[in-house]
Parts: sequence; C-alpha cells; structure tokens
Amino acid sequence: MMDFDPVPPAYAPLTDRHGPPLGVEEARARWGALVRAAQEGRTTLITRERWEWAALVPLAEVTGPMTGLPAWPLSGARAKLGDLVRHAADRAGGTPLLLTRHRTPIAALIAANQLITRPAHGDRLDADALLYDGCEITLRFDPGQSGRADESGDTLDEPIDPCYVATARDRRGATVATGAGDSIAEALLCLTPPHRPTPGEPADEPPF
Repeated sequence: MMDFDPVPPAYAPLTDRHGPPLGVEEARARWGALVRAAQEGRTTLITRERWEWAALVPLAEVTGPMTGLPAWPLSGARAKLGDLVRHAADRAGGTPLLLTRHRTPIAALIAANQLITRPAHGDRLDADALLYDGCEITLRFDPGQSGRADESGDTLDEPIDPCYVATARDRRGATVATGAGDSIAEALLCLTPPHRPTPGEPADEPPF
C-alpha cells in the first residue's frame, strides 16, 4: 500500500475530468488505442514518476502554429515514451511534441499542467465557428495586479497574473463567449459561454 496520495492535489481536477493517469509502461502497452482515442478527441494522462505528468491530447489542444514544433513518428515515440513524457512535463508552458503518422501530425504530448486551467473540451466554443456564424471576436491584454498587503502583512488584494482576454459577441452585441490565457492562442482556445445562474441560484451581481 502506498503511504502517499498518488495524485498531487494540483492534478486532481484533471483526473476527475480525464480519469486516473497511466504509467509509462502501461501507456506503451496500450499505445495504439491511446493514440486513436486522442484522434477521436479524448485525452490520456501519463506519468513517469509522481511529479512528471504529460498528456496525450488531440491536436485541437495545441495552441499556435504547428510549423517548427518537434515531431516524433508513432513507433519512435512509443519506444522513447518515458523520455518524451519527461521532456513534455518539463515544458510547463512551452512547446508541444507532435506525434506523426507518415509525417502527418495526428496527436501531441504536452505538459499536463497546461490543461488545469482550460475548460473541458465539451464546454468550449470554436473560434472559427463563431466567426463563421457572424460573431465578432475582440482581444485585449489584462495587465493583472501585483497584490497589496496592509502594515501587518495581511493580504488586502490577491495578486492577479496578466493574461490575454478574448470576447465573442453576436450581431446584436451580446456576449456569447469569453476566454482567457497566457497567450492569444490560449485565450481563443478557452472560449466558453458566459455563466448564467440557474433558477434558484444566488446572483453575484445586482440586483440581488
């Protein structure tokens, strides 16, 4: 019996969404099925050790252009999977590793923590589809704030990281989706409908 929680707390939301992680050897044994799952839109978490987490993801999870990204053929990636998981896990906000078949990218390995703040795939709205439907998408940069404490050191304002914000509005000017991220591509990838309280849910804006 393990004397520690095998899932670091930061990754608990990901295991709730995508299921428990696979070790490298199990992922290698199921490699073909896992790659097909990624092509069908599903994500698999893979760990090399307790702290090294990567995610085998659909190409839709790759932000930015794919030209110039490191690429591995599927057979080579399977053989070197442990090294690739470690490599991907080290790139907390960096470069995805493309997986290719006949030199065509079909899936990717990324650092699993890149997914923690992203909405679930089924909750997102596609930026291209929104534009096709006549929406307008605007982008802005939010500089965030450095935070503030009183003379005794108690926090008055929590620090807020800077980010890019994308807002999609329909022809009438109504907001249909918003997204935020540390890059423009991430903000567009995270577009989701605005939250609307369900009947009986307390409102957090006036009138209360």
